[in-house]
Amino acid sequence: MPPHADPGGPMRQDEHGLTLSSASDAAVRRYDRAVHELLRFRAEVDGEARAALAEDPDFPMGNVLAAYLGLLTTEPADAREARERFAAFRSRVSGRALPPRERAHLRAVRALLDGDFLTCGTLLGQITEEHPRDALALAVGHQIDFFTGDARALRDRVGGALSAWHEDDRHYGLLLGMYAFGLEEAGHYDRSEEVGLRAVELDPEDVWGIHAVAHTYEMQGRFGDGVRYLDDRLDDWSAGTFLNVHTWWHYCLFALEAGATGKVLGVYDAVLAGGETAMEILDAAALLWRLLLEDSDQTERWKALADAWAPKMEEPFYAFNDMHAVMSYVGADRIAEAERLIASRERYVADGRGGGVTNVAMTARVGLPVCRALVAFGRRDYHGVVDLLYPIRHRINEFGGSHAQRDVVQKTLVEAAIRSGRREARVLVSERINVRPCSPFNWLKQSALADDLGARAAARLQAERLVRQAALPFS
Repeated sequence: MPPHADPGGPMRQDEHGLTLSSASDAAVRRYDRAVHELLRFRAEVDGEARAALAEDPDFPMGNVLAAYLGLLTTEPADAREARERFAAFRSRVSGRALPPRERAHLRAVRALLDGDFLTCGTLLGQITEEHPRDALALAVGHQIDFFTGDARALRDRVGGALSAWHEDDRHYGLLLGMYAFGLEEAGHYDRSEEVGLRAVELDPEDVWGIHAVAHTYEMQGRFGDGVRYLDDRLDDWSAGTFLNVHTWWHYCLFALEAGATGKVLGVYDAVLAGGETAMEILDAAALLWRLLLEDSDQTERWKALADAWAPKMEEPFYAFNDMHAVMSYVGADRIAEAERLIASRERYVADGRGGGVTNVAMTARVGLPVCRALVAFGRRDYHGVVDLLYPIRHRINEFGGSHAQRDVVQKTLVEAAIRSGRREARVLVSERINVRPCSPFNWLKQSALADDLGARAAARLQAERLVRQAALPFS
């Protein structure tokens, strides 16, 4: 039996004082570095995780970390590899001899490997209730809450652990950045901005904290503040992290509010085009779809994006990704491919072998209606779009993502309702304009709905006034 599988064998501690069973001090130090880079969303996490296992191939928490990393990319190929590696580890090491916290992580990994995001999130929550300084459990649980669209858990999972952390801990600021994002998703925008700014003050390279502040500005329609904030911190977020493409996407959302399509396409071509990971091409699709809703022809860009999605869609894994693949097929005028993808997901749901697989319910309840609505929009069946999306508009969070990301679905519904002359259009625009009265987009939609020329002109003038007031260099 390996030394670390023996309860009487060597026990070490991570940098937060939690017991680790490993045969190697060097492996533990590499593990600490890997968790540090994970919290910072840096690519170095993969190298450090591999180095930890090179020092001790049967290091339990090293194998747990590697499995989480393989599953959080939302790439089916990465998930398959993670399952194989973890199965090989479990064939060599018995979890029965491990400390309770490590055994709990093994159960959480097993749930995630089985596609049960919800059980994994629950198990990680139980770990952090007993061990609030388990940074890995917090970080992975935070991402699970994001993938499942659980705003309350995004807020309270981290908030419930913060009292066990102190400002002199080098990861305290990074925890604040996570908490700021949870606060934003739960609608506490003022508090989120305050916490997010403090997080970045403590660690200027906290890209998740920077990203959380950008979210607060997006949700309040403060597009001018968003551009200036990201411009001021450009060197801290624009390269070398897993979030640089996504933060540029946020920058483009602010530019779109200002009507700066040229700026958006410049950023798209320089940064978003040519993405390889699901998370990168997801952002690219979501950005181009917003332009498609405004009748901006980006067919050539769509073709490249549809080609990038095709090899990733052979098997179901995450409904949120499916939606963006369908966007790309529709944008590239490859409707038949979109319909084939939808048909394959219908068979996946009907198969009946997905008990406990979170993505099955996500696909059935939200993913399929949304994907069908995107195809309907591409076919100019705007009544069909409204019929599909209006009944589910208050539970779209169930298939993950953030409010800002899911807003592309809401905007599709708004545009379809306006184009079809449906009475729902007034309700939808009224909801938006009263939540975010400083959004030019909302006023332009109000203009499109106005009954007389005077009201139409007044709404358009308000949109133009808001853009001028933002005083952005490209507006």
